[in-house]
Amino acid sequence: MEARDHEIEKELAATLQARRELGPEYESALVDSFLEKVEQRLDTTLDRRVRRHLAEQQVTAARDPRSIRTPSAGALSGFGERFGFGVVSLVLAVPLSAIGVANAGIEGLVVAWMGIVGVNVAHAARGGGLFRQRGRERRAAPASEWRD
Repeated sequence: MEARDHEIEKELAATLQARRELGPEYESALVDSFLEKVEQRLDTTLDRRVRRHLAEQQVTAARDPRSIRTPSAGALSGFGERFGFGVVSLVLAVPLSAIGVANAGIEGLVVAWMGIVGVNVAHAARGGGLFRQRGRERRAAPASEWRD
């Protein structure tokens, strides 16, 4: 992963150098180009992780078919909500970081990320995150009062 970080650092340096040479009128095109490369990297990384996870599940299922669990509909919707919120947060973090740095330097970057973290913490605390799912899975179904 460090090699890829080095590639992004080189791309950022090249983008900043091009901005110095071309001037501020090309700034938006240069930022868009850089952000597109970062988004492609995120997509590639996410695809690789999903493929790895699916391969691990297939290996586990091949070794022991009884180990396959089918999650309930509530667990699936909770996972989808968390996953979707996380992906949206990461995608929006890229332009927000660029805007923060462009307008206020490192302080703008810190403020942007504090906002991103704050929104994610609020989402988790309100019950859209892990807390609600874990609590729901631990509770046993209540016994019916109608049975003897």
